[in-house]
Amino acid sequence: MTKADLVEKIAKDASLTKADAGRALDTTIETIAKAMKKGDKVTLVGFGTFSVSKRKARTGRNPRTGATLKIPAHKAPKFTAGKGFKDVVK
Repeated sequence: MTKADLVEKIAKDASLTKADAGRALDTTIETIAKAMKKGDKVTLVGFGTFSVSKRKARTGRNPRTGATLKIPAHKAPKFTAGKGFKDVVK
């Protein structure tokens, strides 16, 4: 399912125009991203939790040449599925 498919489904199920559904989806995604940028967790009960994971610096290997390289510490987005979401997928 693409973003366009999702917008169409939201518009149909919520009796909205596609433009309104698209703005709502974009706003939701932007709000989650801004909260995570500040280091906050976003929990949607029954769906899951979006959080930021801190990754330590480490040594990696270039698969093409085999040369070692340093991978710097960084923050990575993380999603943990909630029980309700897991149950639906099963």
